[in-house]
Amino acid sequence: MERQAIVAGRFYDADVARLNAVVDGYLVVDGEKRKEKTLLCMVPHAGYVFSGGVCGATLAKANLESTVLLLGPNHTGLGDRFALWAEGGWDIPGATVPVDADLASELLGASPLIHADTAAHVQEHSLEVILPFLHRMNPETSIVPISVSSRSAEHLKQVGMSIGRILKSFERPVSIVVSSDMSHYISHDEAKAKDTLALEAAVNLEPGRLLETVASNNISMCGVLPMTVGLYAALEMGATRGELTAYATSGEVSGDFDQVVGYAGVIVD
Repeated sequence: MERQAIVAGRFYDADVARLNAVVDGYLVVDGEKRKEKTLLCMVPHAGYVFSGGVCGATLAKANLESTVLLLGPNHTGLGDRFALWAEGGWDIPGATVPVDADLASELLGASPLIHADTAAHVQEHSLEVILPFLHRMNPETSIVPISVSSRSAEHLKQVGMSIGRILKSFERPVSIVVSSDMSHYISHDEAKAKDTLALEAAVNLEPGRLLETVASNNISMCGVLPMTVGLYAALEMGATRGELTAYATSGEVSGDFDQVVGYAGVIVD
C-alpha cells in the first residue's frame, strides 16, 4: 500500500526542485559529522520554515544507516497504540520511500502490542515531514514507520526493549529516527526552561525519567511517547552517549516570543 503525502505544499514545498534546494540548504553540518554509527536521533516535524534548520543540522551531523525505523507521535487519535505500517512505500514529491517489509515482519513479531495498522498514519504528518531529508541524504533509504500513542509506562518500556533486541540482531544495521516537537504555545523563555529539563533526561539516556519529567512539569512535548520507546530500544542496542545538537523556537523565525513551539535535535550513539 502506498501512503500519499498529505502536507506537501503546506509544511514543505510540493515542487521537487524547490524542495530539494530548501532541504539541501538545511542539511549543513555544524562541526564534525559523527564517525560512530547513529543508533537514534530525534528531530522536529513542524513546517520547514520553523523547524527545518534544527532537523537538517541534526540529520546532517548524524551517521544514519540506510534502513531507518521511524517512531512518531499520533496527533489524530486514529489507529492502534503501536501502529506499524508494514508494506509498500511512502510518497514524497518526486520519489517513493520504500517500507522494509522484512524488518516490519520482524518487528511485528517482537511484541504482541505492536500491530500492523495504517489508520494511525494516513492523516498524520509527524513522520512524513522527515522523509524528504532522509531521501535527499540517501536515496537508498528504506523505512519502517511506527506511530506511538500508548501512555502506559510499562508498555512503552516493553515495546522499546523488544524493538531494541530485534534491531540488535537484525541482518542489516538499523538506525532509529524519532519525530518530536518540544513545548507548545508558551513563552520562549518558559519553553526553553521546561524543554531543558526534558532534554537533560533524553541526553542522559534515561527514558523513565524523561517520561516522568514531561508529566510532572506539564511539558507539552508531543513526541515523548515515541522518544521513550526509542531510548529503551537504543539502550538495548548498546547506546552509551547522547548529545543535544540544536535547539530553537518558532519565535526566532516569527518574532512572536510570547507563543512559541520548541524544536530540538538529539543524537544517540
